[in-house]
Amino acid sequence: MGVLLAIAGVFLLLSIYFLSKTFLCLKRHRFVRAGGSALSCIASAAVMAAAAVVALSYYSYVRLTDEQLITTVEFRRVAPQEFQARLITRGQRDRFFNLKGDEWQIDARLVNWMPPMTILGLDPIYQLERLSGRYSEIDREQTEARTVHSLTTELPIDVWKVARRFPRLAPGIDAYYGSATYVPMADGARYDVSLSRDALIARPANEIAQKAVGDW
Repeated sequence: MGVLLAIAGVFLLLSIYFLSKTFLCLKRHRFVRAGGSALSCIASAAVMAAAAVVALSYYSYVRLTDEQLITTVEFRRVAPQEFQARLITRGQRDRFFNLKGDEWQIDARLVNWMPPMTILGLDPIYQLERLSGRYSEIDREQTEARTVHSLTTELPIDVWKVARRFPRLAPGIDAYYGSATYVPMADGARYDVSLSRDALIARPANEIAQKAVGDW
């Protein structure tokens, strides 16, 4: 991560240098040199911005070094086919969401690194994206009211969004991969949600959840 910040700092200084050189050349009516300096300034600013975007997102997302527990979800029935989900994540306040349906689904964004970004030694990063309720029957899924809640922390500039919208501007960033898992909801059920480098996994954490999965 320090490498990214160093790169951003170096190219910020280069951008300032080439910008000042551009104005100096314009003042002396050296328009060809001014054009070259302006192009160098733009290129330096682009590299600086790219490094800053990756660094900001790397701090805002969570590093994924191996399969790890990322959250726990508990359920309490509040009405027929409606549950309150309690999202328990280490280092954060518990969050509560109402979900309708028979099952619940959680989605995550995954960002992996490819050459040339791999030379920086960055770990894959992730961010939980959404929590939703779903119906086991397709016709009900198409006609009944659905509940979907965002779990993301919105960033001014997000490496996930930049890489997906402008892939040519983000070489070495693989943001095309997401993962989701879904299991039944039940009153009193508790699930542990883990994430490996390629998949979300929801495992029953008590007998009620085990029975719900066993009857599924």
